Amino acid sequence: MWNDLETTQDLLNFKVVADTAAQMIKDGNGQPVSIGVSGSWGVGKSSLVQMIGESLKSLDGGKNYIFINFNAWLYQGYDDARMALLQKVADKIMEETESRKTCVDKAKEFIKRINWLRTAKFMAPVATGIITGGVVAGPVGSFIGAVSCLLGQSETPSQEDLNKIKESYDQVAPDLQKLLNDKEEKSVPKEIAALRSLFRELLEKLELTLIVLVDDLDRCLPNTAISTLEAMRLLLFIPQTAFIIAADEQMIRNAVRSHFGNIDLSDELVTSYFDKLIQIPLRVPRLGTNEVKGYLILLLADLAQRRGQITQKEKDKGHDAIVSAIKKSWAGGLTKKVIEDAYGDATSKLAVQIDLADQLANIMATSDHIAGNPRLIKRFLNNLIIRESVAKAQEMSVSFEELVKLQLFERCAPAAAFEYLAKQVGDSEDGKPKFLQELEEKVAKAEELTFPHESWKAPFISDWLKLNPPLSEIDLRPLLYLSRDKAISLASFDELSPDGRELLSALCGAKGLLQPLIANIKLIGAIESEKILTRMKRRARNQQWESEVIVQALHLPKAFPELATSFIAMLDEIPAGKRPAPLIPQLRNETWAKELLARWEQDDSSPAPVKKAINTAGRKK
Repeated sequence: MWNDLETTQDLLNFKVVADTAAQMIKDGNGQPVSIGVSGSWGVGKSSLVQMIGESLKSLDGGKNYIFINFNAWLYQGYDDARMALLQKVADKIMEETESRKTCVDKAKEFIKRINWLRTAKFMAPVATGIITGGVVAGPVGSFIGAVSCLLGQSETPSQEDLNKIKESYDQVAPDLQKLLNDKEEKSVPKEIAALRSLFRELLEKLELTLIVLVDDLDRCLPNTAISTLEAMRLLLFIPQTAFIIAADEQMIRNAVRSHFGNIDLSDELVTSYFDKLIQIPLRVPRLGTNEVKGYLILLLADLAQRRGQITQKEKDKGHDAIVSAIKKSWAGGLTKKVIEDAYGDATSKLAVQIDLADQLANIMATSDHIAGNPRLIKRFLNNLIIRESVAKAQEMSVSFEELVKLQLFERCAPAAAFEYLAKQVGDSEDGKPKFLQELEEKVAKAEELTFPHESWKAPFISDWLKLNPPLSEIDLRPLLYLSRDKAISLASFDELSPDGRELLSALCGAKGLLQPLIANIKLIGAIESEKILTRMKRRARNQQWESEVIVQALHLPKAFPELATSFIAMLDEIPAGKRPAPLIPQLRNETWAKELLARWEQDDSSPAPVKKAINTAGRKK
């Protein structure tokens, strides 16, 4: 198994980018810089950020840099991310001054000013509540509430009441004491200016550059993301500082819009906000076929080493040669022979792995469902290992290559195509779909293909049929048993994004066909929508084809007509007597539904209300 954690081990040829970014920071000679490492989910942002840090450490032995790793997501719901980041910076500065035995008093003053800001923020609700007559929340609110309750009593307070006051006071006492002891007249603007000035002085005297590596910002809720950005803004553009931020740019832009609530922000204003924080936008490079091939063989070789099939020395030798070849991929492809030469005498032990990597690379790099995403590739392989283990535990005779090929089809083919294959296997006596044999024979002869079902016309399937091994002479029932329709979907390949989950929830609660929902579905894209449709189809089956559930699922092909084939396949599963008449008016203007409506009208088993609704729709046209 492989984890999803960031790594400084370069399997993707990211080191070139990391070294370039590190050199830019060094060449700046103390000038402040902020680098935004952008890219979608799972492409390797976190790893690239860590590699930049490692590259900086290797420059001059890293003696002129101090590093802070800050994961904003960890503080979500537990602490104010803004203050948490400032506190981490203060703690690091304090640690450095104490180890050098210099500037300790200034470091303590720096911490004191941060504490003042924290206290001022902490006490702000009290002033607001008192002035407006509103409710004060948090520990301060608890204390005031406990005291107010006590004052309102006419009888002697109980011990329980006194204990509540004591507990509440214990929480607020340190902050109250700090504020009461501070006799200087202070304001937030003055404190911020003094804080920045002191921070700059400390870095100059310590002759250090502070490198802050900020990760997982795009996983945070908008308030946490903006809070972290505001903390960075307090320290940004001070000499001898560098902020390297891993975040999907679009997610941050969405957080900015959410933060400003009902204010109508133009794209230019959002861009301006972002650009003022990020000086150098750095996008994680998308993997091409060569990079995916190298990544696959390195992961598979790692598994082979852990299983004792090859030695650590053989693995390391191959790793160095593969990474070197990827760096020079512009001079020629990472061919099967190059990989075999990389592993030398160990090639025979890795014959299956090398063949798989060579075959799968192009599809994994070009398929919309994987698109060279390193995290999805890892999850694909992890799911294979899980299924392989389940197969062995249940004494199934299944080869690893067969598992790979069917899982790839499950992952990248249209859902309707997978369902068609599963139905054909289920209808056969020996688990061997007859139509597949004809297709594989035509592929072998380079003849034109005639597909048995509309959903099989996807370009991916033509490429998939060329992969080894052929499956037409294999009993596919064990493989399908391990597939998602047999409840072994442990890798969560089709996991939905937060927006996807929100839309799924909205669809499940929809009453009728809602145009705003269709508009929102268009925003998340066809791939995510297909995943939602798969879930809606399962829900429709579980709820015995209720009309309301089917109308809810109709939103998806309304938004993306290319999903109509899969939607129609679902409608074809409905028992004739349960065909929903309320659905007909919603389908009458859809070109893709004409054939279906004609079939239902001609079918004697269709309920009379369905036929009447279809006839009415025809007359209105």
